[in-house]
Amino acid sequence: MPDVQQLMGEARRALAAPSRTPRTAVVVGRLLAIAFLLCFGTGLFSHYLQDPLPWMRFPTRPTFLYQWTQGIHITAGILCFPLLFAKLYAVFPELFQTPAIRSFPHFLERASIALFVAASLVQIVTGMLNTYQWYALFPFPFRQTHYALSFVIIGSLAIHIALKLPIISAHWTKRASATTVSAETGDAVSPAAASPAAAGVTGRIFAWIDRTPAAPPRASRRAFLTTVGVASAALVVTTAGQSFRVLDPTNIFAPRKAGIGPNGLPVNRTAAAAKVTETAVAPDWTLTVTNGETSRSFSRAALAALPQHQVDLPIACVEGWSQTASWRGPRLSDLLDTVGADTDARIRLTSLEQKSSYAVTEMGPEYARDALTLVALELAGQPLDIDHGYPARMIAPGRPGVMQTKWLSTLEVI
Repeated sequence: MPDVQQLMGEARRALAAPSRTPRTAVVVGRLLAIAFLLCFGTGLFSHYLQDPLPWMRFPTRPTFLYQWTQGIHITAGILCFPLLFAKLYAVFPELFQTPAIRSFPHFLERASIALFVAASLVQIVTGMLNTYQWYALFPFPFRQTHYALSFVIIGSLAIHIALKLPIISAHWTKRASATTVSAETGDAVSPAAASPAAAGVTGRIFAWIDRTPAAPPRASRRAFLTTVGVASAALVVTTAGQSFRVLDPTNIFAPRKAGIGPNGLPVNRTAAAAKVTETAVAPDWTLTVTNGETSRSFSRAALAALPQHQVDLPIACVEGWSQTASWRGPRLSDLLDTVGADTDARIRLTSLEQKSSYAVTEMGPEYARDALTLVALELAGQPLDIDHGYPARMIAPGRPGVMQTKWLSTLEVI
């Protein structure tokens, strides 16, 4: 039987390449860590905007805050894909270490990286599917699963970094890495070369391999990192246009493009999908505003008779696309004043849509009393298209698109 240690040594030697060095792993690893930390931070912000803790209050300025944070979230998530595979490529020979587990810290190191890679692949793939709204492929609630996995990823990453910190420190800079490599190599012999020659058929096979002419030199570390950088930049340039208008001309692969859709704005959920095509255009539709026992109902004509205000605000969706548009309608604060709502009251918004996780949402006073928060009746100088929330929808600064309730039915002070 072939000697396992000998086979592992030969495999590591065969996989060796100038681009597979600790320095390469550290360079790619820190870029990957930055990308994941950006995803984690912006993801937490998005999660708590949608499901805040009771004490949380959120800034409404700058108005493009969520537009940028969610754009960064999606873009960094896409970048994680090539960076993760580049990292795996750089450390792949280490998978052939023998023995496979040398100590408890070594076990923790391998377990943490296995958990990190598995959770990361699930997170990235499901995140990209969510961007394209392929929800039917998820046998689980996406947002809650995404939230839980983010802690698994960051936790396993933290453990891995802690265990590998000596190596990371030794190869953090080019000069330090060169010094470390020089000190480690010296007159040392590689594990593969130092291992005893295998006998029998295995020995003859290895001897034949040794006599085989050397393969052409593999890519250098610089060429490898350049390739990773170019591939990552290409992904950003061809997808980030849905989030950042400056890149819209090169937006090839993202599912949304600015300016395409009713009222010149993309649509995520249509009226047909929400099953409101009849109730939204019913002639007896009214928006009911309640505060305890005080209640007022407004027809669309009555809403249009109130003081109208025009604001330019972005609609920014969790899938990463966003676009700034011009909205017109009465201020929410004016409607709340008609029922004597307190200035620090929270508001519950209910849509005509029945079966949706966001059919009923809540809004804190920081949004409800903001002068830019409107019950929008018009978009881009035209009446709201039914797919954009006709007869009336909410628009507020800094809120995720799923929280900008369409097809409004009631506003309740809570």
